[in-house]
Amino acid sequence: MQLTRRQMAGALAALPLASLLGGCGARGGDGLTVWAMGNEAAHLPALLDTLKLPASMLKIRVQPLPWTAAHEKLLTGFAGGSLPAIGQVGNSWIAEMAAIGAITPVPVSAEHLLTDQFRAVVDTNRIAGKTWAVPWYVDTRLQFYRTDMFARAGYAAPPLVWSEWKATLHKVKALAGSGNYAVLLPLNEFEQLLTIALSAGARLLRDNGSRGAFSDPEFKAALAFYKSLFDEQLAPVASATQISNIWDEFAKGFFSIFTSGPWTIGDMKSRLAPTMQDKWGTAPNPGPEGIGSAAPGGSSLVVFAGTQSADAAWDVVSRLLAPSAQLSFHQLTGDLPARRSVWAAAGLAGDPIVAPFRVQLDRATALPKVPEWERIVTEMQIVAERMVRGEYTVDAAAKEIDRRADRLLEKRRWMLGKGQAL
Repeated sequence: MQLTRRQMAGALAALPLASLLGGCGARGGDGLTVWAMGNEAAHLPALLDTLKLPASMLKIRVQPLPWTAAHEKLLTGFAGGSLPAIGQVGNSWIAEMAAIGAITPVPVSAEHLLTDQFRAVVDTNRIAGKTWAVPWYVDTRLQFYRTDMFARAGYAAPPLVWSEWKATLHKVKALAGSGNYAVLLPLNEFEQLLTIALSAGARLLRDNGSRGAFSDPEFKAALAFYKSLFDEQLAPVASATQISNIWDEFAKGFFSIFTSGPWTIGDMKSRLAPTMQDKWGTAPNPGPEGIGSAAPGGSSLVVFAGTQSADAAWDVVSRLLAPSAQLSFHQLTGDLPARRSVWAAAGLAGDPIVAPFRVQLDRATALPKVPEWERIVTEMQIVAERMVRGEYTVDAAAKEIDRRADRLLEKRRWMLGKGQAL
């Protein structure tokens, strides 16, 4: 779906004026500017220093952005013609950036950077037959669990088949005692239900991404399984805001499993007491018949449309994706390398806490590539919470999610009907 700058400007008219007044990024000329976020932005200058770039290269400047403002900054930068040469973009934003014409496809000269990567992550960035970004680091979500509680239940790790997994949760809950649960599924977060749905093989959208597929048997099976975890009191009917301190509650045994990503590893090591450090582990997600799926995450590097020195920008991206640079990047940030070959060099394949992430990434499933996806999945979770609280049956909830998704996708259907490019 290609939008003009005038259309984008109209859509952004309601944003605060201050957000539209960011400084222009260098798009060529005497240097290249890179927009990066959070921890990655903080360590990127040091990483660039390790690359020992030739003096003949254009000067590279790093402009850090907070994650909380990054999405708005990208959109207003496009509307105002002030995007830099290179940017870090969350993988869930690639479809939107491609749709509005803010980024350029990966050129043939850089396609070799995609051959040593996780299939689902690369597929996330492939839209309408073109690849729009190069994965920089990766993540996904899986289970963090209490090893001691599962050992007491007779298991070295959570089983990987839904029926066995749920039966084990009942044993863990019984061991945890009155007032405690087995698993935490915050009702205000969509990621847990989405993981269950992907594990069930749900396609989520249909008709070229123009309609919801939430009434499909696969999604309804996932929805029913999700609901059963609350109905059988394995999970508390609570949102994340009702959990005062997730680390304390995990240590106290209020729940023995929660779902999160690799960024949580550092928190577990720093926030849990020393006596808890040998009592937790990670494991892949369960599925109906074995290891389940998950959504691929992380960030990619893009070259923005209109960059004067596009060849130089792609050269910088290539250097940042070199195996030695990926290894240095991991050592600086703790992020999981996008290139599979670097996992062995970094010693990650033998790390019992990190290795399950590679297993999960190998089984990840790319999400629908429509700009409306984040709004759709938010509506999905709103309806799912009301279902858990008794307002909908599984069938009624699936139908309601479809209705809301179809409403959000109305413009996409109109454009498809007109034969316009998406």
